[in-house]
Amino acid sequence: MVRNALLTAIGIAALAVGGIGVFLPILPTTPFVLLAAACFASSSPRLYAKLEGTRYFGEYLRNYRDGTGISPKARWTGVAFLWITLTASALVFRHLHLWIVLAIVGVCVTAHILTIRRTKGSVRTEPAERL
Repeated sequence: MVRNALLTAIGIAALAVGGIGVFLPILPTTPFVLLAAACFASSSPRLYAKLEGTRYFGEYLRNYRDGTGISPKARWTGVAFLWITLTASALVFRHLHLWIVLAIVGVCVTAHILTIRRTKGSVRTEPAERL
């Protein structure tokens, strides 16, 4: 009982931080969403199914769990959104050192996204029981 409550609380906190990371390019979204999914899978099948059924994270979580990779649409959307937010950050904070850090982060994250395996064939759409 206490274990489930603790895992659920950690999952909710991780999901909140991951959600913030969608809009802040320096804060990684993926590890926090995966942590939330793992916590929910162990503590609350209902919350896990709800997370996996979301529009933004559902397909990504299923692809990650199944090892099928990332869809071309998700790949290019991620890269485009990354560079849009990095550029916006650079325009708001006009410091050369920050620009250099943002550029390095952008190049590294872009390289990582582009090296993730691509999906092959169709992707399952029904939620799974556990991670």
